[in-house]
Amino acid sequence: MIKPKAKVVHYTEIPAETIGDSAPGATMRWLIDKEKDGAPVYALRMVELEPGGSSPKHTHPYEHENFIVGGQGRLFVENKWYDLQAGDVAFVPPGVLHQYVNAGEEVLRFLCGIPV
Repeated sequence: MIKPKAKVVHYTEIPAETIGDSAPGATMRWLIDKEKDGAPVYALRMVELEPGGSSPKHTHPYEHENFIVGGQGRLFVENKWYDLQAGDVAFVPPGVLHQYVNAGEEVLRFLCGIPV
C-alpha cells in the first residue's frame, strides 16, 4: 500500500471512467482512493449519469454515502423509489438492492463514499 498523502485537485482533472454496458450513460471519477492516494478507510467517487443514464440494479457488501451535487434523479432502494435533487443526501445500506437513474435533462452528479 502506498503511504497516504495530502491531495488537492479539481474533480474534472481526474479522468472519468465508463462503468460498462450495464450502466448506460454512466461514468465514475475516483476522487480519493486507496490505490492512488493511500486512503486507509474511505474512498470518494464522483458518479455522473447522462440524461437517460442509469446504474444497474445491484447489491454489494458495503454501504454508500451519497451527496447529490447537481441534476435530478431517482434512487431505488429497499423496494422504494426516491426523487433526488441537488443538496439531497442518501444512505444505501450494505446488501440492499439499489439503482440510480437520471430523471432530468442535465447530467446527474453525485458524490459516493464507500469504505476501502
